[in-house]
Amino acid sequence: MVELTLPKNSKVRQGKVWPKPEGATNLREYKVYRWSPDDGENPRIDTYYVDMDDCGPMVLDGLLWIKDHIDPTLTFRRSCREGICGSCAMNIDGTNTLACTKGMDEISSDVKIYPLPHMPVVKDLVPDLSVPYAQLSSIKPWLQTVSPEPAKEWKQSHEDRSKLDGLYECILCFCCQTSCPSYWWNGERYLGPAVLLQAYRWLIDSRDEKTGERLDNLEDPFRLYRCHTIMNCTQACPKGLNPAKAIAEIKQMMVERRV
Repeated sequence: MVELTLPKNSKVRQGKVWPKPEGATNLREYKVYRWSPDDGENPRIDTYYVDMDDCGPMVLDGLLWIKDHIDPTLTFRRSCREGICGSCAMNIDGTNTLACTKGMDEISSDVKIYPLPHMPVVKDLVPDLSVPYAQLSSIKPWLQTVSPEPAKEWKQSHEDRSKLDGLYECILCFCCQTSCPSYWWNGERYLGPAVLLQAYRWLIDSRDEKTGERLDNLEDPFRLYRCHTIMNCTQACPKGLNPAKAIAEIKQMMVERRV
């Protein structure tokens, strides 16, 4: 289910149906959420037709084709096109994912595209991620030490390094964050799966020397414990990571330090 944070007193309406490309026979229909803060109008769903004989196979390719050939005002984020930067995260065919790694052949019907759910919309498919980035900053996602800095590097065993696998790969696309009902309901206080996965990445790092302070920062009825293990986060992650498991590990650390 998609939950969108829309302007107050607004409803999504049927938008413009753009003409089919002249002479094209292999078409794919795109239904794209549109909203601009500048025109004072309600959000709408515009319909476009993409010439598949002149377009790449990914959903992002289709959006770029629309912007280049039909409607230059269509607004969305994108950068690396390799599933690394996380910029093109959006809701596609009812699932939060990356437009650059989602193939059009994976979608059986029309390609329906909305911005990430729950987040306020800046314009069209661009969500305002100010809150999750502020929450990320609050967990201090960098190495913290008190020991004198070594001449070359902080050393780590192979075993300790392997504990970071499945954590460091997070690209902060926030697909998991915005698929979590607990975050929809408590987004201002619950840190959410993406931020908590990042928190665990530093908690489990053998080189970090601020574990106690990090756990103290998370010891709160809302910041950590709003997770109800719904598992939407793990299902939504385009990198195949498991934020729910990381959150469970943090809870286990909380229990162990009280014993």
